[in-house]
Amino acid sequence: MPQITVDHSVPFDRRAFALDLHGLVAETVSTSVGNCKTRFREVAETFVADGTTDAAMVNVEIAFASGRTDALKTHLAQGVLALLHRHLKGAEGVRLAVEVRDLEKAYRRV
Repeated sequence: MPQITVDHSVPFDRRAFALDLHGLVAETVSTSVGNCKTRFREVAETFVADGTTDAAMVNVEIAFASGRTDALKTHLAQGVLALLHRHLKGAEGVRLAVEVRDLEKAYRRV
């Protein structure tokens, strides 16, 4: 069920990251890897702060059905940040962000 979106302006091995990410998410929220879905969106242009630097960024959003505690969401976000650091080794100055949230009640799938 986890719906994962990764917006990025820096190149990295997306497949390797997704495989590790799915394992981390499945273990943390007690689901199977087969339930995880990730889409990557490469950002062509970014504007950070006052725009004086060409800051690269990676933003990860993970959404799943409600019921997980804030503590669990925080733990998962910290784990994803650590995973990003491992996969972006050598990419200095990349701004990283992770949001873990509940899906809206109107979310439906087929």
